[in-house]
Amino acid sequence: MNIRNFSIIAHIDHGKSTLADRFIEITNTIPERMMKEQYLDGMELERERGITIKAKAVRMLYTSGVDGGKYILNLIDTPGHVDFSYEVSRALAACEGAILLVDASQGVEAQTLAHAHLAQSLGLTIIPVINKIDLEHSNPDSAEEQIWEVLRSPAESSRISAKNGLGAREVLERVIREVPAPGGAADKPFKALVFDSFYDVYKGVVIFTKAVDGAISAGKYISFYSSGASYKVEEVGYLTPKLVKALSIKTGEVGYIIAGIRDIHEIKMGDTIFEKEKPVSEPLPGYKEVNPVVFAGFYPVNTTDYTALKTAIEKLNLTDSSFNFQGETSKALGFGFRLGFMGLLHLDIIRERIEREFNIPLIATNPNVIYKVLAKNRSTLKDGKYIDVTNPADFPHYGDVLDIMEPFVHATIIAPLPYMEGIMNLLKEKRGEHVKIEYISTTRVIVEYYLPLSEIIIDFYDKLKSVSKGYASFDYDPYEYRSSDMVKIEILLHAEVVDALSFIVHRSKALYNSRLLCEKLKELIPRHMFEIAVQAQVGGKIIARETIGAVRKDVLAKCYGGDITRKRKLLERQKEGKRKMKLLGSVEIPQEAFMSLLKISQNK
Repeated sequence: MNIRNFSIIAHIDHGKSTLADRFIEITNTIPERMMKEQYLDGMELERERGITIKAKAVRMLYTSGVDGGKYILNLIDTPGHVDFSYEVSRALAACEGAILLVDASQGVEAQTLAHAHLAQSLGLTIIPVINKIDLEHSNPDSAEEQIWEVLRSPAESSRISAKNGLGAREVLERVIREVPAPGGAADKPFKALVFDSFYDVYKGVVIFTKAVDGAISAGKYISFYSSGASYKVEEVGYLTPKLVKALSIKTGEVGYIIAGIRDIHEIKMGDTIFEKEKPVSEPLPGYKEVNPVVFAGFYPVNTTDYTALKTAIEKLNLTDSSFNFQGETSKALGFGFRLGFMGLLHLDIIRERIEREFNIPLIATNPNVIYKVLAKNRSTLKDGKYIDVTNPADFPHYGDVLDIMEPFVHATIIAPLPYMEGIMNLLKEKRGEHVKIEYISTTRVIVEYYLPLSEIIIDFYDKLKSVSKGYASFDYDPYEYRSSDMVKIEILLHAEVVDALSFIVHRSKALYNSRLLCEKLKELIPRHMFEIAVQAQVGGKIIARETIGAVRKDVLAKCYGGDITRKRKLLERQKEGKRKMKLLGSVEIPQEAFMSLLKISQNK
């Protein structure tokens, strides 16, 4: 079978999209007049940031210069960032081989390591390729040593420059020579893997799939293993990367299926499709439900934009089903939504897309993780069950909380040896637990730690880059939940709790964070006609306080002398007015205060 299904895996900015461009040019898949840089990265944000956000697939026809054979090459482009690692795993499951791309000047990075081990665990043939060898400060020999260390075996690495096309054709020939043809049997009932999908306004959900066994054509009925739902196939075809209609998709081929599905949430990544009349006994391996790990509240700056924000989130959710959302209200910020994301970059991209594509200014609350909380059941006076809490405002009363469990991750950091002291101090500050240290060359080290997820979602990445002068790379996998001494800090303004400013933090950092927040609020909130107390409380006990003084009018300005009793009378009247105002007055918090305050990193 002259089909090769392969992927390119790499760390961010190691040249993955550029190499894909060269392959498209070599195989004449896209006419030269239509070709542009980062062709597969169609989204404006992808091109601007130089990252791949969504996995893409492209079918290329290539005639080998070695044996003259005609081959179908299916390249499945993958994201490089840790937030999209599940998407990478689904894309790799649809391949038989992977090109492991490493930057000759930067060497093996954390995501390179993670993706390489993932590809090995799936049994893929790995072709090591060292890119950017034309740069002055490149060191391909060092990069090759690191690849050997990561793959645990000496493997020949192709040395290329994806930018000017040097060596790109030889890599394609290696793919044909070394990557095995897809297995599967044409005479078996149809079985296929879903590795991606997107929503088309006219056609509905377009499913990207790899046919493992059998074939499918329009007019037949398909079912999904996870949900059992059935649909009639309206169209099948290939991705070039545009949709090209075909009569059928056969064993080993990568293509798309349109079946009149209007809700993208019915499609699960990694799910198995089969023909309705010929059910399969077991699904393809590797499917799991993807659950968000980071949560944040999105509120419109102008309350009149609430309906527009709801429409914007619903439209985005059609193209990216990996985040979820639900409505929520805040006394301070009004109506908004609570969204769950795969990570901090995912959050940042969705926020930016809403602001750009729909022109809605947003206030995003500080991100937080899912805590498992065990609380007393007040109605039965017995212990309840652990419940998942994603919003600090939803935490049970402090007197009822028996235990709080927070998520930990298994973190991998790769960095040059001279920066290890700063990195170790940072990990200690973030409550890290040492796992192991491993040398991949004489100058580079792999550090593995268990870290609380709540400690890394605010400012960890920035601090890591700072202490390592930008040389360290970071990757993490969910590990487990552990009981921790976490507390909820509530901010009170004028004796009223402001729910949007509540947050969860480890008890050891509660005092510092509370003082920092109170000081910042004192600067940001304008003075009123009465004195305002800014307080932070933990478990009903005030642990930090700042006072915003009242604006005073000089009531004695008109007294140019006269009896002292006259002045005293005016001052007493002012004092009484201030007292009444303090009882009845409410504090106005400007939007700018929220926006500035929510930029404070809480876990310093």
